[in-house]
Amino acid sequence: MRRLAVNRLGDALAQSGTTYASDDDPQLVREALPFALKLIESLLEQSPRHRGLLLAAAGGFTQYAHAFVQQDADEAEDRDLRTAAALRARALRLYLRARDYGLHGLDAAHEGLARGLRADRIAALEAASKEDVPLLYWTAAAWGAAIAAKKDDPDLLADLPIVEGLIRRALELQPDFDHGALHELLIAYEGSRSEAMGGSIERARRHFEEAVRLSGGQRVQPYLTLAETVSVRRQDRKEFESLLKRALEIDPDARPEWRLANLVGQRRARWLLARADLLFAD
Repeated sequence: MRRLAVNRLGDALAQSGTTYASDDDPQLVREALPFALKLIESLLEQSPRHRGLLLAAAGGFTQYAHAFVQQDADEAEDRDLRTAAALRARALRLYLRARDYGLHGLDAAHEGLARGLRADRIAALEAASKEDVPLLYWTAAAWGAAIAAKKDDPDLLADLPIVEGLIRRALELQPDFDHGALHELLIAYEGSRSEAMGGSIERARRHFEEAVRLSGGQRVQPYLTLAETVSVRRQDRKEFESLLKRALEIDPDARPEWRLANLVGQRRARWLLARADLLFAD
């Protein structure tokens, strides 16, 4: 009876993400999310294989770390290196926690899949189905963010092919997932690596175009990601500023389900524009 009650509560919590996503007050969400995430974790102690809760934990910890902790770290970089380093370390821990919840979620449906990723990722991911795409996405997003947060960690860097495998498999199963979210990940994946490391500015631009098409140009993230990766790498300040200004022109209320993400992204866009002199040599 207790497990049934926990599972029912877990089902309700797992479906509550839109309440946060449509909020117009990022600070309120920032203060509320830790309690919600710890509640999810307490329920997972009672029902550790509840896929809805595992997905909510993977997505929730990733978004909290990215939107708030990572942004705080980036903003602290110019004034207090010690504080910035501590915040980055915290963001890394949260990303890894999110990744592990995602892997547990995949394992809950496909026993041994997480372990198989290190042995033969292609074979392991063959077991995944369209139903697994949200978990594939959030596991990849969290894992990729962890790698980006600590680029000097060889063990994490060695996991990059696994992250790519998760994204590619999800793309095979549902290329239009969440209005281009997978393409948003691939803008960063392709655009942040040099050609020698297997990256491609051309592929990054194609994923940008697809992400914009699938979202109707109403999501900030594609513009933000292309500006931070490709424009900065190419030292193209004109493109950088154009992309960020386009992101700031998006009306957060046009698509309520993306309101919070767009508001958070626009805050970062304004911060990046203010730092342009530091990012570009000319």
